[in-house]
Amino acid sequence: MTDESQVEPESPSQTSLWELARLFLRLGTIAFGGPAAHIAMMEDEVVRRRQWMTREQFLDLLGATNLIPGPNSTEMAIHIGHVRAGMPGLIVAGASFVLPAVLIVTAIAWAYVRYRTLPVAGAILYGVQPVIIAVVLQALWGLGRTAVKTRPLAVLGIVSLILNFAGVNELIVLFGAGAAACLWHWITRTAEPAKAARSFLFGSPSFLLQATATPAASFGLWPLFLFFLKVGSVLFGSGYVLVAFLRADLVDRWHWLSNDQLLDAVAVGQITPGPVFTTATFIGYILGGVRGAAVATAGIFLPAFVFVAISGPLIPRIRRSPTAGAFLDGVNAASIALMAVVTFLLGKAALVDIPTILLALTSAFLLIRFRLNSVWLITGGAVVGMLLHGV
Repeated sequence: MTDESQVEPESPSQTSLWELARLFLRLGTIAFGGPAAHIAMMEDEVVRRRQWMTREQFLDLLGATNLIPGPNSTEMAIHIGHVRAGMPGLIVAGASFVLPAVLIVTAIAWAYVRYRTLPVAGAILYGVQPVIIAVVLQALWGLGRTAVKTRPLAVLGIVSLILNFAGVNELIVLFGAGAAACLWHWITRTAEPAKAARSFLFGSPSFLLQATATPAASFGLWPLFLFFLKVGSVLFGSGYVLVAFLRADLVDRWHWLSNDQLLDAVAVGQITPGPVFTTATFIGYILGGVRGAAVATAGIFLPAFVFVAISGPLIPRIRRSPTAGAFLDGVNAASIALMAVVTFLLGKAALVDIPTILLALTSAFLLIRFRLNSVWLITGGAVVGMLLHGV
């Protein structure tokens, strides 16, 4: 592992914009499996292979990402771009990660509108998903060893794991772990946890989750943009939370979509690479063609860029404060626990028979023994899936 002094987040412009664009365009093209898998691939690229930052720094970015609304994996890409190349890097990395998925989803939406059916992707996913499990487990092992530095943090991680399995809201788990770590630091070091917590909670608008429903509106590009801007500004949690937001307004209140169209939109977000939030791209195309897709995409992703631009510069300062650093340590431990829960659920869905189990084990062996790039493993998984299904 590189020494932390070798990578200094406050001194950007260490990586060219072209190198950032090339990396995140590639990741955005092959990043199947949801945020946990995307973050695992980013860790492999920026920590293991390129050594752009240490695991500690990567975990700090992950912890901060979990405490602001929006798509976590996209925000991680934005954070990495900001650390490596300042504000231009922030824009290039985030846009590059989102762009491939937007183009793919737009093409699928065009076919859907024209033929009223979804392209078959089951064979590819059958082979890719087991590989994703291996990639995520490798990242979890490395990140977990870095995040769980003490016995109290290990206890926090276990408690977070249990609470998340029990159905407790993930935001409560994250903030609770941070507060508990602060309290422990106060007990052992006589610090000031309340002051540290206030310095860390940099205005994240979580209270907006309780906001009243948007009044009924006739369809138009401007209302479409405002709706997805609202969703991107307040949405914490998984894709299932996104579904609840979309159904409440687009189906039940405004009747812009049918239930079947909404389910198809969510399915497209799940089976395509990149962020699940590109569901908005699909919906925008159905409602307003190419312009609708562009407007919906801009609305749902714009808040992520703003939140990271505001919060990113604060992370190194938070780490320098002992008490605020303890809060971040607690959040990091809980973040690893939440990632483990997601991996378990993904594994139950992906490892369905002997071939998929063998694919996962083979991928894990190649990753650990030969450190094979995850891009080749995912490509190989897709080929195996198509061969086994006779595609």
